Amino acid sequence: MIRSILALALLALPLPALAQDGEIVRSERATFRLTTFATGLERPWGAALLPDGRLLVTERPGRLRVVGRDGAVSRPVEGVPQVEAASQGGLLDVALGPDFETSREIFLCSATLVQGGALTRLIRARLSADASALEAVTPLLDATPPQSSGRQHYGCRIAFGPDGRLYLSTGDRNVDRMRSQRLDDLAGKVLRVDREGRPQRDNPFADRAGARGEIFTYGHRNPQSLAFNPWTGTLWQAEHGPRGGDELNLIRPGANYGWPVVTHGVNYSGTTISEQKSAPGMEDPIRVWTPVISPSGIAFYDHAAFPGWQRSLFIAALNSPGLVRLSTEGDRVTGEERLLFDRRIRMRDVLVGQDGAVLVLTDEAQGRILRLAPAE
Repeated sequence: MIRSILALALLALPLPALAQDGEIVRSERATFRLTTFATGLERPWGAALLPDGRLLVTERPGRLRVVGRDGAVSRPVEGVPQVEAASQGGLLDVALGPDFETSREIFLCSATLVQGGALTRLIRARLSADASALEAVTPLLDATPPQSSGRQHYGCRIAFGPDGRLYLSTGDRNVDRMRSQRLDDLAGKVLRVDREGRPQRDNPFADRAGARGEIFTYGHRNPQSLAFNPWTGTLWQAEHGPRGGDELNLIRPGANYGWPVVTHGVNYSGTTISEQKSAPGMEDPIRVWTPVISPSGIAFYDHAAFPGWQRSLFIAALNSPGLVRLSTEGDRVTGEERLLFDRRIRMRDVLVGQDGAVLVLTDEAQGRILRLAPAE
């Protein structure tokens, strides 16, 4: 009853305001018009761009919506499997299969309750021809073992590589941090599987006794982003640190990213997690943020609409909050710019529309999709 009253109260609160819907904003390398593209979404978490320009958008409480080219939000798509919508869990990411136009297959990632507790789950489904329902819903992979306590740090981003294989991030689940270091445990990892959820024979630990063949990298805390660099073909990932120590990483096969043996952060109480910020045999991040930005979804920009933003990596930031733009050259970061941090709007995911506009999902009870488009 109390939770219901609090939820209604939150819904009644005014949204953090844009200074003016449609205002012109000047940044270092571009001038853009900021508008609200869509409203009426509850805690939107992930989005995928359909071939016709519409969006599939997940809502963390467990709904999937279609957002039209005009910003209209559909009724919930039917057939979405039940999720564990508690604390940081729920229906999280969505991605299209590489052959979506012929197969209509989509992939979902969620927090799911099973016997023994909660875990990160990868799901495959087929979107009906009218986009109103999911068909042939099939669980593909559970990041076992389940955890009975705690409903945090699920990770849960999906990316398809140039080779068509599926990459999935999983969080350490925030109870036993050393799960990230164990190779018989799928928590705190980046996994690589095929579209049936099966480990790949050339995965780094496929032939190691006692190790899970799905593991591609390990030693991660709570990675809520994955994206392939379109110019180099490398996989990039950002993950939440504790108090300090958010990381941007290049994902290299078999690499150990150190958590919790090495970290640039400390416990929220201020106590030490590790004295080491780097160690032999562990991969260093290419960028670290202290204070944190709490990075969530990321997207590379490669469109003519904003020439000054080409070869940029955008990061949706939850804590600060706003949108971070990193300039890149190959696999190096050469600069950083912070956009819209004065609006105090938590940003959960970012993607690039067909017209080159940047679309941002806001992490709000009355969630929105913001649109950054050329000002002309």
